[in-house]
Amino acid sequence: MCRIQFVLVVSFVLVLVFPVGKTETKDVVEALVDFMQKLGPGSIQNTPNWGWNSSSDPCMNHWYGVRCDNNNQTVKSIVLEQINLSGTVDFESVCKETNLLLLSLKFNNLTGTLSQEISNCKRLRLLYLNGNHFSGDLPNSLTTLANLVRIDVSSNELSGNLPDLSRNTGLLTFLAQNNRLTGQLPNFNYNQLQYFDVSNNDLSGVVPDETGHFGAKSFAGNPRLCGKELSKACPSKKKHKSLHDLLIYSAFAILGLIILVLVALIFLKKRQNLEHTKIGTKSTKEEGVKSTENDGVTSDSKIGQSRSEFSITSAENGGVSASLVVLSSPVEAVNGLRFEDLLRAQAELIGRGKHGSLYKVLPDVGVPLAVKRIKDWEISRDEFKKRMQRIDQVKHPNVLPIVAYYSSKQEKLLVYEFQQNGNLFNLLQGSQIGKIFDWGSRLNIACNTAEALAFMHTELKDDQIAHGNLKSSNILLTKDMNSYISEYGLMVVDNGSQDSNIFNLDVCAFGVLLLELLTGKPVQSNGLDLAKWVNSVVKEEWTGEVFDKALVVEGASEERMVGLLQIALKCINGSPDLRPGMDQVATMIVSLKEEDERSMASSDP
Repeated sequence: MCRIQFVLVVSFVLVLVFPVGKTETKDVVEALVDFMQKLGPGSIQNTPNWGWNSSSDPCMNHWYGVRCDNNNQTVKSIVLEQINLSGTVDFESVCKETNLLLLSLKFNNLTGTLSQEISNCKRLRLLYLNGNHFSGDLPNSLTTLANLVRIDVSSNELSGNLPDLSRNTGLLTFLAQNNRLTGQLPNFNYNQLQYFDVSNNDLSGVVPDETGHFGAKSFAGNPRLCGKELSKACPSKKKHKSLHDLLIYSAFAILGLIILVLVALIFLKKRQNLEHTKIGTKSTKEEGVKSTENDGVTSDSKIGQSRSEFSITSAENGGVSASLVVLSSPVEAVNGLRFEDLLRAQAELIGRGKHGSLYKVLPDVGVPLAVKRIKDWEISRDEFKKRMQRIDQVKHPNVLPIVAYYSSKQEKLLVYEFQQNGNLFNLLQGSQIGKIFDWGSRLNIACNTAEALAFMHTELKDDQIAHGNLKSSNILLTKDMNSYISEYGLMVVDNGSQDSNIFNLDVCAFGVLLLELLTGKPVQSNGLDLAKWVNSVVKEEWTGEVFDKALVVEGASEERMVGLLQIALKCINGSPDLRPGMDQVATMIVSLKEEDERSMASSDP
């Protein structure tokens, strides 16, 4: 008897600790069953483990095409593709599951209209309805779905006007080609969109994409559309002007001409002032920077005086030549360029730090250059020369090459080709407006940077040359969002007896860089503040709170974001000996990127 009671007690405890039964509410389960019945599943519902009945649970019993959250508490995605569904879509029923993020019914034989009740799926991010026979208008209620990232309704029989989705600020994909849509195109956020196609419809009017972000292919097959990207130009509007109108316009034209002349005079005056602001002369702006930044860089001038920022040293006792040493990969602007030419060229101070200054220089001929002046580097001229030549011998496509250098007792300058698209820090902190910085772009930068660092560490291991100052402002961006590591090897890390660990510092800095990519938050205190915050959040098991909201809205894979976060935490491990090498880090991130690309290929257009 006691034994039976013991078994009952244990069973009761197990039920409390490990609950069984449904995790979704009864009304949601019944609504999902109604949704499936109206889809007309036909014989496919005889598939083993089909589920989709009110006596089972979609998460615990793994219904066909359904995926739930990690705790099997709520349905997150429904993917029913190419299974010959032939009914209609009951959005009122399916949107009872308000946590739904993904709905894909593409390539079936579904009919009917798309109802306004789709707005009840308030968290929906991905909607794929392409390759069916839907008719009628696209519901205006789509505009209320603030989390929508991708919509594909192409290859249907939809008609009517397109809803104005300009308020859907996170939208990256809109595909509606091969339908019967009419009316004018609304103002989409073309700068933000990655994929856009409304070809082969019956749209009319002017293409509002003033950015030219999408070519004629995205608008083709709409005979009544016109625009600069299309072969059909929009007709100019001619007005019959009376003499009165002509006089008014003439007065405005004269006034405009006067303003134009005044602006030109002001510009010329500023241009003349700019001509006097050379690299070798401190500008008022630079004095202001010196006076406000306490970074160890002190001013050598007093009020009313000026002194060369780059002192010409050809006449000094050492007899150093004033010529630049051009390395093996020069750009056109550097050929024949002398130190004096840099001093005479127009220059703009674009950055100062405790280790020196960075200038954008505009030579008379060739491309813009970036000139780095290094301050207080205790290194001999011969050692500096050997270091620069060794770094030049080791080339990687994601490491910005040094194209020339200058060295004397007083000055050490490095010359690079100037990169017009800014750096990672500015992009993350929002000062580069209009640039798309989605999960794929961030993962690509992480992968490129990891592989480049791993390569440099391997090649320069015997020379003991690490980067030494890796940070997001030293990751430069190309126009296609590829990345360059800049200023490699410009710091000699003084690590005392631990010289073998100088590369370990780069690993830790790279881990902080990954945290910036994942969180979107700026770094202070050499990254210790960000690392401390991330560790505290992860420790409290609130990992989802770490990630940049822009990535969450986009619908980036939480699984792969967590994977990259785990790599970052390994890199910033408080015990340096437990940190992985950059070659291991690169291997892990490449694997993560390949997994991400496979996933995107199976779900995205």
